[in-house]
Amino acid sequence: MSPQQSSAARLHIVTGKGGTGKTTVAASLALALAAEGRRVLLAEVEERQGIAQLFETEALPYAERKIASAPGGGEVHALAIDAELAMLDYLDLFYKLGRAGRALKKLGAIDFATTVAPGLRDVLLTGKVCEAVRRKDKAGWPVYDAVVLDAPPTGRITRFLNVNDEVAGLARVGPIYNQAQAVMRVIKSAQTSIHLVTLLEEMPVQETMDGVAELRAAGLPVGAVIVNMLRPVLLSDAELAAVGSPPSGSGNGQAKRRTAVAKALSQAGLGGARRGGVAERLVDPLLAQAHEHAERVVLEREQRAEIGGLGLPVRELELLSDGVDLGGLYRLADSLRKQAAAVPLPDSGLADIPDEGGLDADAARIAAAQEDDGHTDDEGPEVGDR
Repeated sequence: MSPQQSSAARLHIVTGKGGTGKTTVAASLALALAAEGRRVLLAEVEERQGIAQLFETEALPYAERKIASAPGGGEVHALAIDAELAMLDYLDLFYKLGRAGRALKKLGAIDFATTVAPGLRDVLLTGKVCEAVRRKDKAGWPVYDAVVLDAPPTGRITRFLNVNDEVAGLARVGPIYNQAQAVMRVIKSAQTSIHLVTLLEEMPVQETMDGVAELRAAGLPVGAVIVNMLRPVLLSDAELAAVGSPPSGSGNGQAKRRTAVAKALSQAGLGGARRGGVAERLVDPLLAQAHEHAERVVLEREQRAEIGGLGLPVRELELLSDGVDLGGLYRLADSLRKQAAAVPLPDSGLADIPDEGGLDADAARIAAAQEDDGHTDDEGPEVGDR
């Protein structure tokens, strides 16, 4: 990481309503950020192994592993964070339990603790991510230029990130409390951006607006709204207006439209335009599709206006008609990179991460322990430069 890169947002948290493709967007964002020689960590916390599926690799272990190369020599590393294993790290770090901690896991005590105290689980998960943000190499530079978190859905993202409130009933002093405070110093700093993924449909857009309101009320830094799976507009405004009325309507205008379509189909070699011919039989289905397209475009424009009212940067990603494969991820990453260059994220107005206590000391201890164990970054199968 260079000095010129140190001031930009470095923790990118990606959330969204289920079904909006937030994991795909998180992976694409990681690839975009890794361009030009940067090193990026892509992390997940929901134990779904969505990252491994996208990059067509084996299941991710609880260890950082390089999974892809980006244009310009950059690297994307991935980590699937397991709450139970993070708990063992925590117990070993603060209480030196070692084998005793592993014995507790075998007895089911770790799973019990993270289940009955969900706030503790969130502190462990977010703490692991924030430690990666704060971790530095021997020269004093951050190990990762950026960290991208594939976070829980919009409906619970504020509760997940606002760990101070979550641990209030667990502890007001001690290591857990200090860990929560350190996590919040990172999440509420200028180096964090929370991005919300949506579709141009009523329910995802409404959930996005509610999510933005909750995040702002909690004082958490909102980044951009990313509109995913955007379908192209195939007709001009005049054509959309012409097909906006139901195709089953009557009148001279409708009759002329049907005749014109039948004639165009005939000229294209799809049968004669005579009554009962092939071209005429295709008219009604085509007009119905055009009407549905016009209705969808109107709805999407209404939803886009709602998103515009949030006053946030908006990124748009096209619908990949053949599905999302590795080539598609790089294509989406290139689109995000170009849009970010054209319209960068505004200054959040928040303070930078303070260089004191909390995760700084934790990060140093964890890095030293991992270096001793020789598994700071496992090398596994990776996706080549594209």
